[in-house]
Amino acid sequence: MKRLRLHRDVTLADLAEETGISTSTLSRLEAGLRRPTLEQLLPLARAYGVTLDELVDAPPTGDPRINLRPIPCGDGSVILPLTRRPGGIQAYKFVLPTGTDDAEPDMRTHEGYDWVYVLNGTLRLVLGEHDLILKPGEAAEFDTRTPHWFGSTGAGPVEYLSLIGKQGERAHVRAAPRQGPAE
Repeated sequence: MKRLRLHRDVTLADLAEETGISTSTLSRLEAGLRRPTLEQLLPLARAYGVTLDELVDAPPTGDPRINLRPIPCGDGSVILPLTRRPGGIQAYKFVLPTGTDDAEPDMRTHEGYDWVYVLNGTLRLVLGEHDLILKPGEAAEFDTRTPHWFGSTGAGPVEYLSLIGKQGERAHVRAAPRQGPAE
């Protein structure tokens, strides 16, 4: 932190005024005599114009824009969370291994709203009384209070994206207007 402050040519008093953190606390933080709290790190990151990761010298991650830490499941499927922030719509990529066409669905319900988009393979979506087959490029949306189940078929593995939002929260989809014939 001291290196950042000196690089900006700012005194402890100036930094204290800008962040609302006392000069003695800033001095102890720079000397390593005190551990910073999140309430202190946020104004310091803003004052220095750096991310929290840069301020605390966090180890680098694969892609800084998303955190692709796969979550393997016992059935051979993998879930990749694509969003980091809590609240709002959460994005996931699912990869399911080859299934069987006669798999018995284990229907689930929960609060929320789901949008599904198939990337590769064939996705079987059982939604209430409907047993649907979705191919690459096809999408579905539904209230998750409706009993539902996702599975792959005997045709091979399937990859799909899922956006899950809170109850009543819906995605706003906009399409470009159709272009008429050239005049």
